[in-house]
Amino acid sequence: MFSDIGALELVTLVVLAVLIFGPEKLPKVIQDVSRFIRKVREFSDGAKQDIRNELGPEFKDFEFEDLNPKTFIRKQLEGNEDLKELKELRSTFDLKKEMNEVADAVHSREAAPAPTAVNGSPDLLKKQDKPDAGERPPYDADAT
Repeated sequence: MFSDIGALELVTLVVLAVLIFGPEKLPKVIQDVSRFIRKVREFSDGAKQDIRNELGPEFKDFEFEDLNPKTFIRKQLEGNEDLKELKELRSTFDLKKEMNEVADAVHSREAAPAPTAVNGSPDLLKKQDKPDAGERPPYDADAT
């Protein structure tokens, strides 16, 4: 339950508990808290047992941890032969390499030369002036 609490944090909690409740009341508070935790666990175990009884004998090995999607999928794929094929397919596909290829393709299109006119006359194309570094581009109402 407290596996992620370090020694320094535990000492801090003990010191705070002594300061807040005092050394006289601290044993009573600890008993009350432990009694409350015990009752919650008993209630939880009773509810789990009631659910198992209501589900019937075919679910006698049912574990509530199986409701976690990761656990469910892992159990379903453990004995499956298709898992080997899936791992093989996964090893052949390198997402980072694919993304780099797409990015390179996109950047090379941006660096491509400007298109020429259909008839070969360049004066038919409008030359767009690029704004200076501090100047904003013109607003295009049709683009929005």
